[in-house]
Amino acid sequence: MMIVERIQQGEEWNRGLMQLPRANILQTWEWGEVKSAYGWQPYPLVWREVNGQVRAMALVLRRSLKIGKMPTSFSVMYVPRGPVMDWGDSDLRRRVLDDLKRLAQTEGAIFLKIDPDVELGWGLPDDPEARENPIAGDVMEDLHTGGWFLSPEQVQFRNTFILSLEGDEEVWLGRMKQKTRYNIRLAQRKGVTVRRAASEDFPLLYRMYAETSVRDGFVIRPEPYYHHVWGTFLRAGMAEPLIAEVERTPVAGLVMFVFAGRAWYFYGMSRQLHREKMPNYLLQWEAMRLARLRGCQIYDLWGAPDEFREDDPMWGVFRFKQGLGGQVVRWIGAWDLPVRKNWYTLYTRVIPRLLAWMRRHSQARLRREVTV
Repeated sequence: MMIVERIQQGEEWNRGLMQLPRANILQTWEWGEVKSAYGWQPYPLVWREVNGQVRAMALVLRRSLKIGKMPTSFSVMYVPRGPVMDWGDSDLRRRVLDDLKRLAQTEGAIFLKIDPDVELGWGLPDDPEARENPIAGDVMEDLHTGGWFLSPEQVQFRNTFILSLEGDEEVWLGRMKQKTRYNIRLAQRKGVTVRRAASEDFPLLYRMYAETSVRDGFVIRPEPYYHHVWGTFLRAGMAEPLIAEVERTPVAGLVMFVFAGRAWYFYGMSRQLHREKMPNYLLQWEAMRLARLRGCQIYDLWGAPDEFREDDPMWGVFRFKQGLGGQVVRWIGAWDLPVRKNWYTLYTRVIPRLLAWMRRHSQARLRREVTV
């Protein structure tokens, strides 16, 4: 027999999460705190045996929507990188999925989106050494049977690179491409240094991030959002901001997150200044060393192309991460459960257009700020 309950304390939540396989940073109590400041209401749910053993957890985020002058309010629900459980246990996953479906129906949500850490496979799809996850098919069959389908809006990356931090540093270097090893040593010879940053460095990190977004053509949020995210996780001991410098001049940075033996590279930023000295290579090397010092066995480079083609916008990033010696991991992706199907159809047509307009507006604003 299993019971479902809501947790009210962050320490209890994170402690339970660490007992489960593939506990993700986006399922931590701190992520719920961050999102609660931006219009989301967290529902931290835990499934326990009667003896107290934690079997599954899901940080469900609910956002209320007001549509025009309609008296009725709507909501959407999202489980980022969750629910967290042993997805190979068919009885458990069906129970959790059924409970989440009932929650969405009770709350009157337009839809519920989940995005679990379930691998579709490892390695490039056309690589003869690629492996497929034997349970992925069963998981997706249960999702289809329950009324879920692959979401047209993939919030997180469908694919990523995973670096193993096992072995010594010579083993790490041996897995890297020759050019990557050369560039790490070049950065060291050219005087690039890397230091751990503090909250006082957040404005600097954001300025470099804004410059990077304009140069590389991706959209970022306003500065207070990043101060909030980085500060929340830094105070909890789950964030490691790093800055690369040349003669004490900042030239690049990153913010790495750590939790439950894993590290994630979420935010990377750089300037045009001294790019020929390869600071980003040394930054990643020092991030790997720091992650291992923090007890991590895995370093997730967070993001790879959806389609592994040279015309993909992320191809340059892909080649950089590939050089670090990681393995491609392909996830099953985000899945939607429409609860109010007519509203869901309308939502999925209108929201992408609104987001596109917001991205254009935000990019124009950033371009003005960076060039001032």
